[in-house]
Amino acid sequence: MNGAESLVRTLGASGVDTCFANPGTSEMHFVAALDQVGGIRCILGLFEGVVTGAADGYARMAGKPAATLLHCGPGLANGLANLHNARRAASMVVNCVGDQATGHRPLDAPLTADTEGWARGVSSWVRTAANAAEVGVAGAEAVRAARTSPGGIATLILPSDTCWNPGGVVAAPLPVPPAPMVAPHVVGEIARVLRRGEPAMLLLANDALRTGALAAAHRIAAATGAQLWAPHGNRRIEHGAGRFPIARVPYVVDTAVATFANIRHVILVGEPRPPVGFFAYPGKPGIMTPPGAEVHVLARPEQNLLAALEALAEELGAPAVPSPAGSQPEAATGAVTAESFAASLAALLPEGAIVVEESVSFGRGCYPACHFSPPHDWLAITGGAIGCGIPLATGAAVAAPGRRVVTLEADGSALYTLQGLWTQAREGLDVTTVVLANRKYAILLREFANVGAVPGPIAHTMMDLERPCLDFVALAKGLGVEAAQAADMAAFNDLFAASLRHKGPFLIELAI
Repeated sequence: MNGAESLVRTLGASGVDTCFANPGTSEMHFVAALDQVGGIRCILGLFEGVVTGAADGYARMAGKPAATLLHCGPGLANGLANLHNARRAASMVVNCVGDQATGHRPLDAPLTADTEGWARGVSSWVRTAANAAEVGVAGAEAVRAARTSPGGIATLILPSDTCWNPGGVVAAPLPVPPAPMVAPHVVGEIARVLRRGEPAMLLLANDALRTGALAAAHRIAAATGAQLWAPHGNRRIEHGAGRFPIARVPYVVDTAVATFANIRHVILVGEPRPPVGFFAYPGKPGIMTPPGAEVHVLARPEQNLLAALEALAEELGAPAVPSPAGSQPEAATGAVTAESFAASLAALLPEGAIVVEESVSFGRGCYPACHFSPPHDWLAITGGAIGCGIPLATGAAVAAPGRRVVTLEADGSALYTLQGLWTQAREGLDVTTVVLANRKYAILLREFANVGAVPGPIAHTMMDLERPCLDFVALAKGLGVEAAQAADMAAFNDLFAASLRHKGPFLIELAI
């Protein structure tokens, strides 16, 4: 048995059954081992950013890691942006990267790179296999590292000779430690803070945004008057009718600062930092809560967030509360506006949908509009690296067959990883992609005022996507995906409803 076969067998024994790949020469023995061993579904991405983003989306919905297969340091570099997003989402990924053979590396061949150094910035665990006998053991350790709470990226670098040489050993799965519990005295201290009656907010992230944890958080809020907020970008929010809603920290700095103007206590639950702005702006604060607000930690990201919230609710004697009731809006007709689009999405969203949000500016109203849509999951960009939407949807669809994935995608962002549509077509994935086509980098036009810059003709040209005008219908069809354009809300409503009945991927270009 060679090292590659031992790795594939070890990954399968450890519960990894999916691999998103863009392999090259150094990874051919791994690819061959997939045939020899079986049991792992290998999905081809045409660009490494699709591969890494799909692994992120898969982990968010499957609750377990997929493997990736990337080609040497430059292949890893192509996938780094979506690994950055995955790291911010605390997603579980076993990130396998081929590399130069150990004897070839000193020759400084063209693909030789500081692969370990590039991996460290996005990984919670990095290791380079030294020989074939070590590969299987390292694979088992990588799976455990990826699955250790709160989840992380474990990068295993595989010099090609460690894969082709004989001597591979299949390693048994390693036990994953449970998420640590929050100490009772910490729960008691947070309860004392909340009993003071001073304006407080709980900032919830990661698994604190699942249904059970949100129910406990609403008990706490009802008993104490504390506000509940989530960061703007989150791994996964269980959202919709019959569930407990939670607002997201506004993206716009001035709005966020006004929202939290009276907060005196910030209690972190799975979020490592208080609400901060995406960027620094002249004369504006970096932290959204007012000066003097105290920051408290109920639970760190790696701790058991559900248990912490339930323990705090019990400590406060907070009774159960019903989830709020509301009505689903009606689909809009007429001209396309941000408000009409949000209303139609909320009206037409099917039960069990998975919404992937990379709409950046035009679609910001969609999340609150869908509070009373049928139950669904909401996945958002977490690290701010553009190009996650289509790959996230691809991985989520692989992880959750039978559920419709709806991607809200800005046209500028879509162009970073449009190749993911090809993978959706190849795999027959049930994804509806809505491209919000305003033919510009709209969010950057707004940022000129925020940073105090004055745009001129050249600056406006840099924000313009109309020379030449992009044709997303043609682009999608060229990648094997059925597509159509909508110029008003009635056309969008019809196309969206039709897409839900369509088997496989479908793209709607919505002119805005």
